[in-house]
Parts: sequence; structure tokens; C-alpha cells
Amino acid sequence: MLAGVDHGEADAGPRRIGTERLCVATRTVRPVAEMIRFVVSPDGSVMPDLKARLPGRGVWVTASRAAVAAAVSRKAFGRGFKRDVRVSPDLVGLTEGLLERRALDALAMAHKAGRVAAGFAKVEAALASEPVVGLIHAADARPDGIRKLNAAARRRFGEAGPAVIDTLTSAQLDLALGRSNVVHAALLAGPASAGFLARWDGVKRFRSGAPDADAGAGRGEMGLP
Repeated sequence: MLAGVDHGEADAGPRRIGTERLCVATRTVRPVAEMIRFVVSPDGSVMPDLKARLPGRGVWVTASRAAVAAAVSRKAFGRGFKRDVRVSPDLVGLTEGLLERRALDALAMAHKAGRVAAGFAKVEAALASEPVVGLIHAADARPDGIRKLNAAARRRFGEAGPAVIDTLTSAQLDLALGRSNVVHAALLAGPASAGFLARWDGVKRFRSGAPDADAGAGRGEMGLP
């Protein structure tokens, strides 16, 4: 076996994770960066360990809605832990919510680092002269505002312009940025912005699924630092 590779169903703790793990849902081996670790809480409930740091044995599932749903329906957690465990029927939603929460925490950190311009006028000004790497439009934003800012981004950066995020609500943006009525925001280049975009990519991958996860979970289910 290669160093750092362990294909057992459960790891031996956060210090013994390795570089690849077996997904208990799809039965495929993947890099741990493409997976989510789950542990058993003191009350016997299965819970996500997104940072892969919680004590005790952990089992791994491909980081997609479909794979986590398959793990729940196939009772793969009990098999992986080799014990009776309690699995919430909404474990998929719980996991997705935690991933989204981590992304919003990263957005708050980017804001504190001065890498977020919020408000239509500030976003428009940033698109004219700043190193914008992402555009955020609230899910309930007016179409004309989205259209104008996206057009401004294309004029300056071309079609391969900043990443566009349009599924967060205004209430979520208000909470992350510590102000009210946030509808549009721009991410400026920097480590904190890169951290948020990486975490948001993780949310998107979880929702859209991976090919192996979809195949392993059946045709009826769809859906980091």
C-alpha cells in the first residue's frame, strides 16, 4: 500500500486519515479533498466533520448530495462504523447547510480584510478599476441590476470574467457582511477572497454531484480550508 493511502472503511482518527479514503456510499477510492468525513457524536448520532479534525474514528463519503443520500438510504454509516448509529433523515440538508455556513464565514472574513465592495454603486466602481474576482448577486436581486453589472464585468474582463454567485439571499449577505439590504457585492483579489471562492466551489460541487457519486447513488437522487 502506498504511503498515506488507507482504503479501510473507517479511519483510525484525525491523525491517521491518509491522502485517499474509500467512500462508504459509492465504494470508490478518492482523494480526501473530494470527500467529507463523518464521525459519531457522544449521543450516537452521525455528524459531518468538515475540517476532519474531530476525535474518534471517521468514515468518508464523496462530497455530493447524491453520495450522502446513498449512504443514508443504504445504512452505510452503521456498516462503516461497525456499530449502531443514529442517522438523521435530513443528513444531506444538514451537511449542505454546514458547507454553506462555512462559505459565509469565509465571506465575512473577506469583508473584514477589506476585500468586499457592497452596494450597486460600489460594485460598479470596483468593476471599472479594481481587481474583481467575483460578483455576488442576491437571489432576490432585480434582473436589471444583475444584467447591468454582469455586462460591466464582461466589458472589462471578457467572457471569462469574475465568478458569479447568485443563490445566496439578501438576508444571508446582510449577516455575513454586517449591514442591511445587501443585494450586490464584488470580491476583490486577495487570499481571503480566494478562500471564500474555494469554499463556495465546495458548496456547488456538493449540490451538483460528481459522476461516480451519481452513479453510485442511483438515478433518482441529485443533488474545504
